[in-house]
Formats: sequence, C-alpha cells, structure tokens
Amino acid sequence: MNHRPILKNKFYLYLTEFFSGVSVMAVELGASRLLAPYFSSSQIVWTIIIGTIMIALALGNLWGGRTADKNPDTDRLYRRLLIAAVWIAAIPVLGKYVILGISGALVLTVNTNFLVIAAFCACMVIFVFPCFLLGTVTPSLVKYTVDSLEDNGKTVGTLGACNTVGSILGTFLPTFVTIPAVGTAVTFLLFSGILLAIGLIYFLSSKVRWKTCLAAAVLFALCAAFGHNGSFAFWEDELTYEGESVYNYLQVKETEDRTILSTNVLFGVQSVRMKEEGLTGMYYDYALAAPVMAGLSNREAGAVLVLGNGTGTFAHQCSAYFPGVQVEGVEIDDKITDLAYEYFDMSPEVKVTTYDGRAYLQTVDTTYDVIQVDAYQDITIPFQMSSTEFFTLVREHLNPGGVMVVNLNMHSDGEGSINQSLCDTIASVFPYVCTVDVPGTTNRELFAAVDGDPLQWLAENRTGLAQADLAAQMDRVAQNLAPYTGGAHILTDDQAPVELLGMGAIDNLIQEELAYYQEIYREEGLSGLLSRF
Repeated sequence: MNHRPILKNKFYLYLTEFFSGVSVMAVELGASRLLAPYFSSSQIVWTIIIGTIMIALALGNLWGGRTADKNPDTDRLYRRLLIAAVWIAAIPVLGKYVILGISGALVLTVNTNFLVIAAFCACMVIFVFPCFLLGTVTPSLVKYTVDSLEDNGKTVGTLGACNTVGSILGTFLPTFVTIPAVGTAVTFLLFSGILLAIGLIYFLSSKVRWKTCLAAAVLFALCAAFGHNGSFAFWEDELTYEGESVYNYLQVKETEDRTILSTNVLFGVQSVRMKEEGLTGMYYDYALAAPVMAGLSNREAGAVLVLGNGTGTFAHQCSAYFPGVQVEGVEIDDKITDLAYEYFDMSPEVKVTTYDGRAYLQTVDTTYDVIQVDAYQDITIPFQMSSTEFFTLVREHLNPGGVMVVNLNMHSDGEGSINQSLCDTIASVFPYVCTVDVPGTTNRELFAAVDGDPLQWLAENRTGLAQADLAAQMDRVAQNLAPYTGGAHILTDDQAPVELLGMGAIDNLIQEELAYYQEIYREEGLSGLLSRF
C-alpha cells in the first residue's frame, strides 16, 4: 500500500467515502432527469434506474474488495475516481446521442416493451460503468483504513456513516438546489468536478501522476465547454424556450398558428395556444361539451375547475365561449404556470393554485359545475388521480347537474387496457358515463354525471348556441358520443397499475406507427430503409 502524505490521518479517506456517496445519488437523480424527456419519469423508469445502479454498485463492491486484497494500492482507487469523474462529465455531452442511437436501433428490432427495453439499455450503457467504479470505493477504503481488529468496527462504521450522510446530501442537493437552479447538465458537471478534485488533490499533493491528472483535467474542461448548454432536443433549432423544473422537462415551440408546450422530447403535446381565437382542432374542443352539458351556455354564471391546468388551454376556451363562467386551475408545476403567463397569454383572471389536484380537492369545500381532469405526469396518469377514491372526491365537488370531463390520453381498447380500467373505475362512481373519440389523435374524452345523462343534456343544450364554430363542434361531438357501461376493472388507491397499463398502450401506439418501417428493414435492410428518406 502506498503511504501518501495526504492519508496520514485517514481524514482524506473518509472524505473520499463521503463524496463518493454524494456522487452516486447525484448521478442517480441526474439519470432520471436525463431519461425523462425521452422515456418519462414514471415509476417504471425510476425502477430501471435504481435497479441498474444497484447492479453496478454490487459488482463494484465485489471487484473492489478483491482487487484491494490483491493489491492494496490507494493510487489505483484514485485513478478510478478520475475515470469516473470524466465519464460522468461526458454524460451531458454524449448521453442524449447514446439514448437516441439506442432508441433508433431498438425501434427496428423490438416489437414489444420498447420504452422499457430502451430505457434499460440506455441506463446500462451510460450509467453502469461510472457507478461500478464508485462501487469499488467502500471495500477499497475498508482495506486501507482498518489497521487492526481492535477498532475495525468503529472504522467501518465511520466509513458507512460518511457514505450515508453523503448519499443524503447527494439526494437533496440535485432535487432542490442544482437541477432547478442550473439544470441537469451542470448538475452532472458539478458533482463530477467534486470527484475530479478529490483525485487531483490526492495525486498532486504527492507530486505524482501529473500526466494522468492533466489528461483528466483537459477532458473534464472539454466536457464542461461542450456539455453545459446542450439541448435535449438538439435537432430542434428554433425552440422558443427549453428548460427544467422540479417536476418536468419543458419545451415551448412556435408554429405559424400556435404555441405548443411539450414535456417530452420524442412525442406528445401537453398544451397549446392558438394565435387566432377559435377552436384548437384538438381534444380541448371536445371537452367543451362538458360546460354545454352542464347548461353553462344558457346561464350568466358558473364555475369550472381544471385539474392539470397546464398553460391554460381549456381554461382559456371556457372563458372565451362561456363569458360568465369563473374558471379556476390547479397545476402542480409552478414553472408551467409561469410559462402560461409568459408565452401562452393566459388571462390573469384565471386563478391558478400550485398544488396536486387530489390534495387540492381534499382542502376545499367549493363545488363546481364542471371539473376537468387532465393531469398527466409526462405520458402517464398519476395513480392517485385514477382511483375510485379520487373520482368519489370529484363527485362530491360537483354541483347538481354538474359534469366531470376526463381526458384519456391513449387509445387503448381490449380487456384490461388502461382506458377500460379508467372507464370502469369512473362508471363505478358515476351512474351516467359516455365517451367520444377525438379523430386524428390518441385522445378520448369521457363525460360523467350523477343526476342525469350527459348525452341527453348535450342534445338539449346544444341547440341555439350563439357561436357558429362551437355549435358545429357540438354537432360533431353528438354524432359520435356513446354511453359507456361499466365493467369489473376497478382501480383503487391500493391497486392502480396505471404506469404499466399506460406503458403498454404507448408501446402499442409506437409499434403501430413504426410497423411500416420495420417491415422495410426486415425485407430490404438498412439501405432500403434509408432510401425511403
């Protein structure tokens, strides 16, 4: 074992253990933010991240302990830290390209569970190696710090405490400080910089391995120069805004006729604002049937609550077509609300509360004529807003004659599908339920009421609408609106596997869209596929 001067009182070994714990958790949380714009931040993706990193740490523990026994040289450990630091620093530069490369390869070859497999492979390629190296730290340090059997328990306990305290710090700092303040890329660079500093101080204090130190420092500097301001959607060259919040990746894009908010790089539009007044051509137009069903077109006052307000698309539509209506919104992500005022011209008259939708209903006694449920976490429904307990809470906040409208984001039919589960759950709470598909999209709108049939209410109230475009839209809704009879697939707070069901639906949608290209690839190979573009 090398006895470097810096290790004389073991303090530096404990410091190394502390910052390795910090870095592992920072990488884990950074991984979730790196993957979320492409694969979502669902529990499934989190499970993949945690699982792969635990595999890496376990393998690192095994290998680190064996190598420390064979060659108890602290120089080897600190070289590994330098390598891990450079690898982590390179993640903001290369990670997004690796993700898209893996996704592109799997798109052509994988027929089921595309998102799960792609996320797992991306984690294995990007994060396993640096976490494997960090996993070697604890067993190596045990070898270097234990001098005798008399105090080995104390020494190992101190190392464990340092690692745990570091992990705690590495959990809170990225979530509440660095990611909201400077973003994911800089977060990776900050914590890789700490590892780099630990390794550099070790070697430079003894005036050895200066070439290794110089190479690591240069590579880190290059990563910092090219990785700190990279875009997740690097192929987009005219984004109006791209950033991150505590909850989401956020992207605002302008087209000729609309402003669009997306919280996922690869697919999905979360909110839209038309630059000219009128209908959007999206599911919001179908959801406008809810206030018509509730008779708000014939009244001078009314109350609408939007759970999952986003940038206020539905709230704006309600205010425009039903002038006497008081609209409130609930949005958990205050950054999205800020964007709504800055880029989407949301009216200051729309009161928006920053809160979870279900928690908000539990804290207020106010009742409403219409409650829209349009809360999505990336591409999946929060489980707590999919259960009988939640929909019972919504029912209790409806006025007599009130209507709940739910946006079902994914066409998925068949036994046990997510749409069937949600519809069955709602039908177990509301006696009157009807649905309508939104042509040309993956959306389906569900309407539910307690004391009357929304389908009949629409037939009665759509005649005599003052706005011609709204009247025509209600005709389209009425033509395709169908009653729904509930079944046995009931979601509860105790059992609501909406993420697995949602991933299955998304997987089917992806395969439907890509079946044509997969067939070309199978028959003609890559050259045949490229010739089509």
